[in-house]
Amino acid sequence: MAVRQLGPGRAPSLLDSFNYAFEGIIHVLRTQRNMRIHFLVAAAVLIAAVAIGVSRMELIALLVAVAFVMFAEMINTAIEGAVDVSTTSFDPNAKLAKDIAAGAVLIATVTAVAVGYLVFSERIADRSSRLLERLSSAPAELTLVALVLTAIAVIGTKALTHSGTPLRGGFPSGHAAIAFAGWMAITLLVEEQQFLVSSVAFVLALLVAQTRVESGIHSALEVFWGALLGSLTALVVIQLFA
Repeated sequence: MAVRQLGPGRAPSLLDSFNYAFEGIIHVLRTQRNMRIHFLVAAAVLIAAVAIGVSRMELIALLVAVAFVMFAEMINTAIEGAVDVSTTSFDPNAKLAKDIAAGAVLIATVTAVAVGYLVFSERIADRSSRLLERLSSAPAELTLVALVLTAIAVIGTKALTHSGTPLRGGFPSGHAAIAFAGWMAITLLVEEQQFLVSSVAFVLALLVAQTRVESGIHSALEVFWGALLGSLTALVVIQLFA
């Protein structure tokens, strides 16, 4: 990215300041994966907020939470860049500075998640409760059956596609399939605090799926199909035998 040089003694104009600010935002988006994720999640959250008709104060809370996360991520990136420039060898203080900046991002993200949950939980829970009531009332033993059938389906698919091993690699991701089958079963079987428990189980399943991609064992597509296979298998089993 070319940076326009100013003449000696010339202060940047207002337009220059805006250009530099946008260049900084674009640089963070291009180089920082987490910032791209934050942007996508923020867009999805705001679209959902408009779709379900949140109040004015709820929308303000969401905007502040989103801006808080973006701000923290950009400050974290700036600190990491400054530390990398200032030292060429390992320095405990440099590591500490990076860790503190990363901690600020974590606090901002957790706060934003809490705000989003408080804004969306009641509306989503109300809209989904009728569907969940129709799908639930299955015996707990079906959870084990669903997980076993999911594992069989994963192994069978890997055998047919000649990819990976039953427990590592290949199409689809077995870990993601089992995790999302568990999420679906928990969602359909839990009676108390159904939405909260389902949300926690879903986040845990997402973390399992993410670790498979992060470790390079599976591609995002393999994880997606594993999650879809596990969810549908659990749903079908519980629907057929409940």
